[in-house]
Amino acid sequence: MSDVPFAKMEPITVDPDFYAMHSSYHTEPQDFASETTSLASTIAKGRLENGRRYQAIKDDDYWGPSDEQQFEAFEIGHMVFLVLDHNEPNPLFRAPIGDSPKNILDIGTGQGSWAIDVADLYPTATVDDILREWTWREPFDFIHLRLMYGAFDPAGWEKVYQQAYDALEPGGWIEQMELDVRVYSDDKSLKPSHELYGWGDMFIGCSERAGDRSLRTHETMRGAIEKAGFIDVHEVKYKIPLGPWAKDKLLKEAGHLQFAHWNAALEGWAMWLLTHHGMPEPWTKEEVQVFLAKIRTELKNPHIHAYEPANRVWARKPTLEEQKAREEKNKVKVKVEPST
Repeated sequence: MSDVPFAKMEPITVDPDFYAMHSSYHTEPQDFASETTSLASTIAKGRLENGRRYQAIKDDDYWGPSDEQQFEAFEIGHMVFLVLDHNEPNPLFRAPIGDSPKNILDIGTGQGSWAIDVADLYPTATVDDILREWTWREPFDFIHLRLMYGAFDPAGWEKVYQQAYDALEPGGWIEQMELDVRVYSDDKSLKPSHELYGWGDMFIGCSERAGDRSLRTHETMRGAIEKAGFIDVHEVKYKIPLGPWAKDKLLKEAGHLQFAHWNAALEGWAMWLLTHHGMPEPWTKEEVQVFLAKIRTELKNPHIHAYEPANRVWARKPTLEEQKAREEKNKVKVKVEPST
């Protein structure tokens, strides 16, 4: 297992009363889902595989399904992120885009819950999503990405960030929120004998065999955003409990939702990657289901205090004045550098 990230962050304190009420941990996933908005969807195009619908036509395209079950998981995940930043002035994003943005682009937030919430917050703004072609005539004030891990290879990501840079107004902002698919614990209650212990590294390996579409986007996005030319870069890190075991009230609520998020999303996360790129050879559908049953049992275990890290990065496109100053600086640098 990789070295634990965020080692300098404050450990999450376990609620001492949790064990006395942990029977709620065994609530079936559908009971959690009933507390959320169930999103019905009709996918006109795509392919069926192992009982799941994928929006992509080719079988080597994006690994995640695009069906009602996964959209429901997206909705629960959206609420997780809102809870994590509940104490912030704006829990939807951190970029300081002002009070009157005109055009906002949403990339990768599933059925569009984030876009709908932002449109309600800024009724005079036009909020688009990535499903449209990049042919907008008006530049954007803000571009937001979330949970896009595994969507592109390095060249694809470079193109996406460059397109985002080109599509933004000078002074406009980009923001991205991504999860670390690996799972950790501060109190060592997650042990090497647990299936959850190697969960993330196994899927990172699958994604790299699936055409170098790494699931470690949370580690690379800041550097890639800076490389595209963005400045004034900020980053915040999170620990999201997998279950309501944390003492902190906000983390307890986030963990409760994240437990539901995992239960709704598990099969969608695992099925394609393991049946196409599992080791030592591709798994069968039945093998995946047996494995996920073990994962669900561990998620319900109140003695495993596991969490999933996440990163949020936001950065600004330079103003015209800043771009001009940068160009002048580069010209001077070229003049003074000796020829080789």
